[in-house]
Amino acid sequence: MQKCTLALGCFWKPEENFKNKLGIIETEVGYAGGHNPNTTYEEVCSGNSGHAEVVRITFDETVIPYKKILDLFFKMHDPTQKDMQFPDVGKQYRSEIFYETEKQKMDAKEILNEKNKDFNGKIQTNISKIKNYCKAEEYHQKYIEKNR
Repeated sequence: MQKCTLALGCFWKPEENFKNKLGIIETEVGYAGGHNPNTTYEEVCSGNSGHAEVVRITFDETVIPYKKILDLFFKMHDPTQKDMQFPDVGKQYRSEIFYETEKQKMDAKEILNEKNKDFNGKIQTNISKIKNYCKAEEYHQKYIEKNR
């Protein structure tokens, strides 16, 4: 089993899309790439935490290769939008591939370069080493309960 973490706008719809693919073992929503190992929904929404909303995927590479997941990633959102996925605007909605291994980093660069040809060089997707990932559900649930 492998893991990958992808930012492609608000995490709920992409999580649902990935969850139903053959070879995907588990999905969860969270935040990654920020300044601190823990954050709250409010901090992420402020744009000051540095985190992006992400989907963390556990997958069976023998059933669905990482490159196939990246192909789906580019089909599920508009990677040419900077710091947004219309109508959601803000740094937390950026397009970013967080790699866990050097092989994932190389594969991500290869796929991004291929896709960028299709998008006339306009892709805004970042490729970064995973850092400060935290699961979002408990933070998001607390926010919803607090603001009812």
